[in-house]
Amino acid sequence: MSTLLQINTSLHSDRGASSQLAGRYVKRWQAAHPDGTVVLRDLAATPVPHLTAERFQAFLETPETRTPGQVRVVAESDTLIEELKQADEVVLGLPMYNFGVPSTLKAWIDHVARAGVTFRYTGHGPQGLLQDRRTLVFAARGGQYRGTPADTQSAYIERFLNFIGIHDIEFIYAEGLNLGDAPRRDALNQAHREIEGLAA
Repeated sequence: MSTLLQINTSLHSDRGASSQLAGRYVKRWQAAHPDGTVVLRDLAATPVPHLTAERFQAFLETPETRTPGQVRVVAESDTLIEELKQADEVVLGLPMYNFGVPSTLKAWIDHVARAGVTFRYTGHGPQGLLQDRRTLVFAARGGQYRGTPADTQSAYIERFLNFIGIHDIEFIYAEGLNLGDAPRRDALNQAHREIEGLAA
């Protein structure tokens, strides 16, 4: 039985364009996998706390020296990591805010990147510890940024996923959503066609 992890990062939750594109794909995935399981991680509904020195210290402590508060912090991180480990496929809804990723997604990343858990340092550099899995990134932008220096998102997300061991990554873009009705319609129609191809 397959498991899909859907991560919505829009501050509008499931109403955001990136979440709706991701949800459109997930519905088709469910139709093709009637016995499959979808795990939804909505970072607007249940935001991950931003990393602090105290939270980071909890990761560094050995299990036997952690305080009750540190145990809770590590358990929250472990839950996020376990969701990734159990997923055969990952679907990420990714809006662009002020040329970057949503801060809630950065907080999620900071709790998933754990030395000795999702990556390790070796004499040949860092090594990801997660098994590779198909990952689809639905990137929705108000302007046109793909292939320009202003697209800081794509390389960052790809580099992070590679860092923890995930290399099978595909981006589906819907750009120009704030440039007028026609550009928005064209961008969404193109993204919908790509989704149909992916689902097939």
